[in-house]
Amino acid sequence: MNAVLYIHGQGGNAAESEHYKALFPDDEVIGLDYRANTPWEAETEFRSAVKNLKSRYDDIVLIANSIGAFYAMAAHLEGLISVAFFISPVVDMEKLNGVELSDECRRFVESHPIMWDVPTHILYGSNDHLVAFEVINDFAKTHHATLTIMDEGEHWFHTDAQMQFLDNWMREMLISSLDV
Repeated sequence: MNAVLYIHGQGGNAAESEHYKALFPDDEVIGLDYRANTPWEAETEFRSAVKNLKSRYDDIVLIANSIGAFYAMAAHLEGLISVAFFISPVVDMEKLNGVELSDECRRFVESHPIMWDVPTHILYGSNDHLVAFEVINDFAKTHHATLTIMDEGEHWFHTDAQMQFLDNWMREMLISSLDV
């Protein structure tokens, strides 16, 4: 049996993982109820949680939203997860629209560039107000990630149409991952 680890974004919660059980009926879907508020806290907390899962499951699939994706990348999970699905991921903290970083966070981000070598699929909304298209597109190209854009999609995928698009996207990416 495989594990599917869901990491929510800011203001979210681990219970959101319930949505993904229908997409992964043969796997254990687990929501990470994390306490981290900074990348350095997430590095320790996320890595420990994923190592624990890795000791019990053959493969781990990661689904991460927004800042949860950034925290996952900051945790250096390469070699522990088999594939990642990022939904509206924060991929560069310094280039968030309208967000002022603390000096401590800015120094951390500058001195800890994201290194990510995991097969990754990204879903991005064309109306994302936090992450500019150029930033997400550059990340996808640099890290050889697939990038799917939902026309009129937002940073927070929550409407019925957005969730249906997300589900269809994930099914399509799962099928294409099996074809590799």
